[in-house]
Amino acid sequence: MKTKTTIILSSMMFLQYFIWGSWYVTMGTFMSKYLGSSGIQIGAAYSALAIATMISPFFVGMVADRYFAAQKVMGILHIVGGILLFLASKITTNGAFYWVILFYSLAYMPTIALSNSVAFRQMTDIGTQFPPIRVFGTIGWVISGFMISFLGIEQTPLTFYMAALVSVGLGLYSFFLPDTPPQKELPASSAKSVMGIDALVLFRDKPYLIFFIAAIFVCIPLSFYFGFANLFLNQSGMQNTAGKMVLGQISEALFILAIPFLFNRIGVKKMLMIGMTAWLLRYLCFAYGNMGPNVWMLYTGIILHGVCYDFFFVTGYMYTEKKSNERIKSASQGLFTFVTYGLGMFIGTWFSGFVTTYYTVGQEYQWRNIWFVPAYIAVAVLLLFIFFFREKKEINIVK
Repeated sequence: MKTKTTIILSSMMFLQYFIWGSWYVTMGTFMSKYLGSSGIQIGAAYSALAIATMISPFFVGMVADRYFAAQKVMGILHIVGGILLFLASKITTNGAFYWVILFYSLAYMPTIALSNSVAFRQMTDIGTQFPPIRVFGTIGWVISGFMISFLGIEQTPLTFYMAALVSVGLGLYSFFLPDTPPQKELPASSAKSVMGIDALVLFRDKPYLIFFIAAIFVCIPLSFYFGFANLFLNQSGMQNTAGKMVLGQISEALFILAIPFLFNRIGVKKMLMIGMTAWLLRYLCFAYGNMGPNVWMLYTGIILHGVCYDFFFVTGYMYTEKKSNERIKSASQGLFTFVTYGLGMFIGTWFSGFVTTYYTVGQEYQWRNIWFVPAYIAVAVLLLFIFFFREKKEINIVK
């Protein structure tokens, strides 16, 4: 692949995730301050992305990949998305805000698969060429957090303005990306293939079934973090919170390098247990942390994101890959994504919203009680693994 193409694709990935990081982390804080939103209303807004995650594969697999050039569809969706983000900053009611975020999510989520498609089609060796390009997406997310803090716009609608501007910019930029024509010769995707139904055969394997159930429940602690950590840290008195929360993304990028090394040496069970223990420790840190003598606990809770996420979700993708035979590899990854980032996050966002509202007295959030709930769930999943997960270090492929 030419150096020029590498630079073009790396810039695309940077902007793709810069947009997401610009509004997603701080949306709960914005809703609480400007819309007077309850926990349920904040959770509902975050559930929009989960809904879009479940729907977008149908659009990409059954329509976009077969009939339209990927870079052109991506360009149109980002321009539409930019308009919707601008509208989101102007809305003053929770009901209207939810619908705008839902429609925006439906526009944005397909662009993740489309940007990957544009990149893959230019590569001769995806295994070695894609990771250095994809890492610019993480860098984009990190830089967006630093910019929000540097500009002092974290608790203002300007985060949506910034995301909208970059979204329109990427939309226009997309029309100059390498041509990625539709693959009409491919067999049409069906709802069955998109949802990974063929991979249900994996559930005959008891260890994988236990892991899969646990993965759904782990989405609940993840939803608490994405939906309410920024609001909590701001209310705790932390300054420039968005910039400090990128320590979690930096941690994620660093720990992911250790995953392949550890996967084959300590086994999947110990790695998943480390991930669950990290979730427990994170929420205990949030429950007892403050901007006084326990400020180190708040920073620890942020930095643990790398262990929490990588040791469960990245390990989960690798475990799913190892368990699957060649016939169902794509279906199994699609099923795992659909059920975790789709169904699991949908359940998690609503549940976290209900819990946060339940532990609200007047206008005050009872944060310690709130953080105890995902901590209890982490303990429950950890015990499930300790007593029922019996996977050999040498993973057996499901036939």
